[in-house]
Amino acid sequence: MCAERLIRRFAGAFVLGSLALGWWIHPAWFAMTAFVGLNLLQSSFTDLCPLEGILRRLGVRGCDRIGA
Repeated sequence: MCAERLIRRFAGAFVLGSLALGWWIHPAWFAMTAFVGLNLLQSSFTDLCPLEGILRRLGVRGCDRIGA
């Protein structure tokens, strides 16, 4: 699996998880949702993603866009 898909899955899982924790445990968990959203927003401008660097160090390659 390529890094871009893993990043999307991690972001989606973190958002859904933090929403569930905020709903059932404590509203302070909604701050994690905001953090993930801000990280995605800054990544769209700066092309800097901490998770991408971690995945690269673990040997996960980027998606090859054949024919794109």
